[in-house]
Amino acid sequence: MRRRKAPKREVKVDSKYNFSVLGHFINIIMKGGKKTTAQKIVYDALDIVEKELKNDPIKIFFSALENARPRLAVKPRRMGGATYQVPMEVTKDRGNSLALRWMRDSARKKKGKPMKIKLAAEIISAYKKEGVVIKKREDTHKMAEANRAFAHFKW
Repeated sequence: MRRRKAPKREVKVDSKYNFSVLGHFINIIMKGGKKTTAQKIVYDALDIVEKELKNDPIKIFFSALENARPRLAVKPRRMGGATYQVPMEVTKDRGNSLALRWMRDSARKKKGKPMKIKLAAEIISAYKKEGVVIKKREDTHKMAEANRAFAHFKW
C-alpha cells in the first residue's frame, strides 16, 4: 500500500428525519456551501414522493437506495505493463455513496423542471427499479461480470 488510509469522517444526521444517509445525501446535493437550499430540495422531493406514492417517503427512499446500490464494480490494476479491470465487491458505504451521486447526477442532467421535482422522479424511478440510476448499476455489474476472468488479480 502506498499511502495511509484516510480517516472516516462522521456524517451528521439530517435535522428532520434523523438519518445519517439522508444527511449525506443533503451534502451530496449541496452546491457552493448552501446547505439550507440543499435541505429544502431534498425535503421537498421527499414530500413529492409521499404525495405521488401515498406511502412513507423514508421507506421509499431507502428502498430506492437499496435498488440503486451496486454490489460489484471494477477497479483498474497494473500488472506487468498492462492494466486489467479487476472486479471487486463494493462496501455498503461506498455503494450508497455511488448510488446517491448517480441519483444527483441524473437529476441534474434533466432540464426544464425544478430540482426537487427531478430528484423526486429519480427516487421514484429507482424505487420502481427503472430509470437512469438502475441502468448505471446494471452496466457496472455487467462490466464486472465481463471481467470476471481477472478476478484472481485482486489482493
